[in-house]
Amino acid sequence: MTATGMHHGHRTASGGGAWVSGWTGFAGVMMIFGGLMAIFQGIAAIAEDDVFVVTRNYAYNFNLTSWGWIHLVLGVLVALAGVALFRGAVWARVVGVAVAGLSMLANFMWLPYQPVWAIVLIAVDAFVIWALCIGTGRESRTD
Repeated sequence: MTATGMHHGHRTASGGGAWVSGWTGFAGVMMIFGGLMAIFQGIAAIAEDDVFVVTRNYAYNFNLTSWGWIHLVLGVLVALAGVALFRGAVWARVVGVAVAGLSMLANFMWLPYQPVWAIVLIAVDAFVIWALCIGTGRESRTD
């Protein structure tokens, strides 16, 4: 039987990674998507403070511009880790879980500013962590 599609994350002798598929590919796509959305979210918060409505009496009340920078930096890290997953970097799984977890926390604290969008990004990060945690064990059994 011939295999079609992308290769699993096998590393080559030169150190470069091959394309990935399965849950790792899903996690990479979602990380790039979530990272880009966090970058746009951060730019909007930095550039124009009156785009967002600030809710009173919320337990986590922070400066909106500071949150913009936090989302911008986290978004860049999440997107770069997603790209590294496609290159087959082994470290990208651990870093991906860590930055997706940080992104979940940042979006939880972002709830008073954009509640629906924060919940969407929390769900994206949860799927990323799930896909990265189950990725390699299940992919290798399908060969």
